[in-house]
Amino acid sequence: MNARLPVISMVIPFYNEAGNVDVLYRRLATVLDATHCAWEIVCVNDGSGDGTLEKLLALRHRDPRVRVLDLSRNFGKEAALTAGLDHARGSAVIPFDADLQDPPELIPELLAKWREGADIVNAVRSSRAGESWLKRATAHGFYRVINRLTPVDIPADTGDFRLISRPALEAIRRLPERRRFMKGIFAWVGFRTAEVYYQREPRHAGKSKFNWWRLWNFALEGITSFSQVPLQMASWLGLLVSLLSLLYAVSLVVATLLYGNPVKGYPSMMAAILFLGGVQLMALGVIGEYVGRIYEESKHRPIYIIRELDDPGAGAGAALPTGSETDAPPSG
Repeated sequence: MNARLPVISMVIPFYNEAGNVDVLYRRLATVLDATHCAWEIVCVNDGSGDGTLEKLLALRHRDPRVRVLDLSRNFGKEAALTAGLDHARGSAVIPFDADLQDPPELIPELLAKWREGADIVNAVRSSRAGESWLKRATAHGFYRVINRLTPVDIPADTGDFRLISRPALEAIRRLPERRRFMKGIFAWVGFRTAEVYYQREPRHAGKSKFNWWRLWNFALEGITSFSQVPLQMASWLGLLVSLLSLLYAVSLVVATLLYGNPVKGYPSMMAAILFLGGVQLMALGVIGEYVGRIYEESKHRPIYIIRELDDPGAGAGAALPTGSETDAPPSG
């Protein structure tokens, strides 16, 4: 293995996680040192405003294995994760959340599966401590719904915490979309996959940045990024309404022939108009979601912009850097 390149790259987006930086580093360093592999931690500051960047830079100056990417503003977790993956140099890359809900102590199990031949090793949550029953229920339902709507099998109860081999990562980096649903992208590329199971812990410090509105948009992003079923459902709904309208029209003709043509009431007419108008607006809304995403993609804006890359071993940061060649996984 080239001594200049790490075997393990941890990729961690940070957004207002100052309270987690030090304890996260201590736990990660303890686990990674025990693997006896060269490693790095790629920290992506996603526009934090609470002192997270200062703590990351202080950590970088204490340990050169820590690399800090400071984005020019808050681009969102998916973009920050993409930035970290673009700059990771390891043969095995592990995305990780800064809130310490996922245990770093699981990393040796991920590495063991990788050395057995898996290209992607998913960390699957067998329990979700510290989360409300409503959030657990909606998360459970989301994975089941999206797997029924999409041709891609997205692993249920699996977050960003997983191991990705260099060949799989290079395939992921070839996907150019700006509106990114990383869980779907990880699954779409395929490769040999394995799983390890763990119990998710409560967040160590701070509060989750995902409120219900952001979670709804996240779910909508996932469905529209990997499925055309909502468009098909709008078409089928339009067909169903048309058939019902035709049947109603036939019934009116028959009733007129049999019983004459008394004047019908105003409420029934308004109900029909409002129902048809609602169906049309709903169909237009579904179409609009897809057209909006086409519009975003057509502008070809960068996924993220790096304000500063605190890494003496690298040049100036770019939005879409080229990959680094690494050796094959080390033998067990």
